[in-house]
Amino acid sequence: TGKVRGPPATCSTWGLPFSTSQAGLFLFLCLSLAMGIDIQHKHAKSHARTEPESENPYIRLLVKLYRFLARRTDAPFNRVILKRLFLARSKRQPLSLARIVRQMKGQEGKTAVVVGTVTDDKRLLTVPKLTVCCLHATEGARARIIKAGGKVMTLDALALAAPKGQNTVLLQGPRAAREAEAHFGKAPGTPGSSSKPYVRAKGRKFEKARGRRASRGYKN
Repeated sequence: TGKVRGPPATCSTWGLPFSTSQAGLFLFLCLSLAMGIDIQHKHAKSHARTEPESENPYIRLLVKLYRFLARRTDAPFNRVILKRLFLARSKRQPLSLARIVRQMKGQEGKTAVVVGTVTDDKRLLTVPKLTVCCLHATEGARARIIKAGGKVMTLDALALAAPKGQNTVLLQGPRAAREAEAHFGKAPGTPGSSSKPYVRAKGRKFEKARGRRASRGYKN
C-alpha cells in the first residue's frame, strides 16, 4: 500500500509543462544569463612582473627612467622597453651581430634597440655601419661596430636622443632557443606532441618501442 503520487505540479502561470522545481531552475538560468555569475577573484593573482628581480643598480635606474617615460609619453615603445627590463635573463636572450645586420637591411639610418646583450659572430665577414643601443655589448661586437664607423649607445642615452622611440627598430633574441625549451609542452609520446623526452641516450634501446614505431603496436 504505497503512497500514490499524482501528476507533477505544472507552472500554469507561464503555460509551460514544467514542474515547480524545473521552473525555479529555468528562472535561475535566465537571471544568470542576464546578469552574469559573480565569480570571486579573492585569490586570483597576476604573476606579471612589476619590477625586476635583479638588484643591479644600473637596471634599477633604467626602470625608474623608463617608468617615467612610459607614464608621461603616449609612445608604446617606452612601455615595451620597461616590460623587457623586468624580464628574467633567460627571457632576455643575446642577439648576434649577424642577426642584427640581417634585420636592419632596408632600415639604414635607424637605431637597432636590444634590451639584452649583443654578441659577435665570426661567420659574418663584413659589418655595415650600424647604430646599436643595448644593455651590454661584448668586446668583440663593440670593436667591430665602431671599426665600421658605427656607434654603440646605452638605453639612457637613447632616452635623450629618442624619448618616444623615433627612428628605432626594436629587436630581441630568440627566447625559445634554450635547450630546456625543447622539453616544454605536451608530454612526449602523446598525440600531437613534439616535446623532447628526457632520455639518458639516443639509440635503439632507449624509448624506441611501443608508441614510437609502427611495428611495435602503434606510433604517435
